Parts: sequence; structure tokens; C-alpha cells
Amino acid sequence: MRMRPLGRTGIQVSPYCLGTMMFGRVGNPDHDDCVRIIHRAMDAGINVIDTADVYSYSETEEIVGKALKGRRDDIVVATKVSGPMGDDPNRAGNSRRWIITEVEHSLRRLRTDHIDLYQIHHPDPRTDIEETLSALTDLMSSGKVRAVGTSNFPATDIVEAQWVAERRGLARFRTEQPPYSLVNRGVEREVLPVCERYGLGTLVWGPLGMGLLTGRYRKGGTARPPERRMAWVPRHMSDERTLDTVERLALLAEEAAIPLTHMAMAFTVAHPGVTSAIIGPRTMEQLDDLLAGAGTVLDDDLLDRIDEIVPPGSDIGPLDVSYDPPAITRAALRRRAADGRAAA
Repeated sequence: MRMRPLGRTGIQVSPYCLGTMMFGRVGNPDHDDCVRIIHRAMDAGINVIDTADVYSYSETEEIVGKALKGRRDDIVVATKVSGPMGDDPNRAGNSRRWIITEVEHSLRRLRTDHIDLYQIHHPDPRTDIEETLSALTDLMSSGKVRAVGTSNFPATDIVEAQWVAERRGLARFRTEQPPYSLVNRGVEREVLPVCERYGLGTLVWGPLGMGLLTGRYRKGGTARPPERRMAWVPRHMSDERTLDTVERLALLAEEAAIPLTHMAMAFTVAHPGVTSAIIGPRTMEQLDDLLAGAGTVLDDDLLDRIDEIVPPGSDIGPLDVSYDPPAITRAALRRRAADGRAAA
């Protein structure tokens, strides 16, 4: 695979990134099989692995650590912090207290003395971004972390973090990890342009539409998404408008004689603002299918026809796991009290 620069970090990464969310109890519980999948991806030229502390509640990081034994220097390891790791409210979020604690746990599970890219998994409106950047700066100074990034950050939060870093002399976020696929193109409107403006690399997740763009779940077909996925992203997997759009895209892929998975991946990595697309295979067969399409390139005519089906910058349907800011999730922030005052 032809390598691409990861923003301005100086790190070179493959256009496909191996995502590991399906490794462990929530997907493939066979550790040895997961290790074989990781090694197969590495042998095929994928040199960046993305994981997170919350994946299978730390089990996934342990699997990655096993797979990297003897091959650590060959891979760019990216992991994330922020998600809840227990009932204690202080075992989550973007506070200095939690970041400094949890990075040690991730290092132990990954069996390494440093993390190449440490990412904040979600924004945390309760924590001042300066607090977060200060902690990450210290981790970089100590050598435990080589670069820092974000995931699921709105464009305004990305810009604010860049300004704070510059004004306070703190480490800058160098990457962002947004959702991006044929059916979820909303980040084309602001997030990707902002990342390009500030020189951020992007590792986009969900390029296969959380499974809808695999071709397995067709309208009127017998195959149904697994219960676990339906429980996780129920609106996305059952939205009629999204399903209708997937049908149109599937027919376009058939007309172009390209598997839908290959068209979906090729579309994602074609955007100049995308550094690498995260693939999340659960089985070796799924990985091999994606690797077989790694050389697929879509011509302008096909890209134009995709734009007709899914307008640039638009999200066709709801993506349940995308980040919504408090202004959206808290009704009180959108309604004045009876006395006319805004909510605190």
C-alpha cells in the first residue's frame, strides 16, 4: 500500500487502518484468531492499528498487545481514552486525573512503553480543553505518547483546541477520527475542511456504514443484522431512507462491476482530506475481501453518480453513535425558563 503522511506528524501510514473494535467478547472472542487477523493485515502492508480502552472493556487492547510481540516497531499504534471504564464517574472523561491514570493501563495492556497516537475518544464538555491538552503535553514530554489526536470532535471544538494549544504553548492535536461513508458525508461540510486547514491527519471510521455497505443486508433480503448491532445502532440499521439509498448504491456498484464494499472503501479514501479509513473485520474472510479491493480507484463519472445519490456534505440518516453536543441532547439549553432567563 502506498503510504500517506499522517497530518504533519512526520508519521507515514497506510490508506487502510486496521480497526479492532470487533476483537474480543463483543465480536470475535478467539484471541488467537484475532492475532492471526492482525498479522495478516500487517503482512498485507497495513501499518497502523486503531483500538481503544473501552473496546470489550480493555480486552481488545490486550489482544493487540499479544499480536505486537516482536513486531512493535513495525506498527503505528493508536488508542483512545475518554469512554467509561466502570461505574465510578471519575473513570471516564478527559480530565488530567483520568488521562494520566488510564494511559498507564493502556500501556500495560498493549505491552509497550509508548503509544504512537493517543486520541481523545469523545469531547467532554465538563472538562476545560486546556486541562486535557496540558495532561497530553506532559505525556508527550515523558515519551509515553508520541502524538495526540481527537475522535468525533465537531469542527468548532477542533478549532478551539488549536487556538488554546497555540496560546498556552501546549501540544496540538494532530489528528481527528470522524465518521465517514457513502451514506454519512456530513463531515465533508466542515470537519474535513477544518482538518485540512490545520494540517490534521484523519482516520475515518465506519466507511462501510456500520455494515450496511457490505451488501449483506439488502432490502427485501433474508439476511438481518445481528441483534448486538441492532441494539447498538438501531435507527441507523432500520432507517428507510438509508436503506433505500443503500439499494441505489448497490445497483450502481453492480453496474460498475465493483463489489459494494470495494466501492465504499475506494470512495472514502479518495477524499483528499482523508488520510486512512478504518476497517473493522471480525473474521479473516472479511479482511481478505477488503484487502482484495485495496487497489480500486473510482473514476470521476462514477464519483459524480455517487454525488447524485448522496449529495456532498449530507448525512442520509441518523448515525446513533455519532457525538451530539449538549445543545442538542439537553432540552433545557434550547428553552428559556418562564421568567425569560436562559438555563444555566
